[in-house]
Amino acid sequence: MDRMLVVVFDNETKAYEGKKALMQLDAEGSISVYACAMLAKHADGSATVTQGDDPGLIGTLLGTSLGSLIGLLGGPVGMAVGAVAGQAVGVAADLHNARIGEDFIDDVNKVLLPNKVAVVAEIKENWTTPVDSTMESIGGIVFRRALSDVKHKIHEENVNAMKADLAQMKAEHAKAHTDRKVKLQEKINQLDSKIQAQLQKAKERREAAERQEKAKVEVLKAKASAAKAKAS
Repeated sequence: MDRMLVVVFDNETKAYEGKKALMQLDAEGSISVYACAMLAKHADGSATVTQGDDPGLIGTLLGTSLGSLIGLLGGPVGMAVGAVAGQAVGVAADLHNARIGEDFIDDVNKVLLPNKVAVVAEIKENWTTPVDSTMESIGGIVFRRALSDVKHKIHEENVNAMKADLAQMKAEHAKAHTDRKVKLQEKINQLDSKIQAQLQKAKERREAAERQEKAKVEVLKAKASAAKAKAS
């Protein structure tokens, strides 16, 4: 199952040790790490993303779900974001792109306090014991959440509701007198513009999700090829 993983540590040394252990679990085949970075919270409330180790395809992933999660955890105030896998992670992230619930962000932020450091990763794992036991032995507090498609369903329902309103307005427009027709037409134009904007956003999100899934497949293929070459 594909999941978002956040492991909070007391300091950067422990977090770096946790990150190395996570990548070791990936190398052993216990999990698959699609992308990974470290997020440090500072005493003044700002946050910094430290340099990631994974080049190429991983950078693409950071612009989607993982990047959104990092932005949400880092917060909008004074966030000094470093380059991760060659890309800057923006702070204009939202829960829709992160594909996780607001309660997950709240739970993590209760523990990710100033001077704490978190390992943030998008992973695939079939069972939780390898990560939990390894991270806990280093002193990390583990949070995980399966990636959700619920937000996409909510978006579709919202667009359908607006389309229903638009149809009703058009029906009223056909029967209205001249003065009322002008006012209704203005509302129809405004609502239609909103629908088109929502549809464009949905298209962009689908395309981003498709790019992310292709990137994940390539990551897994590269790992399989490396394992095969090592075994031969």
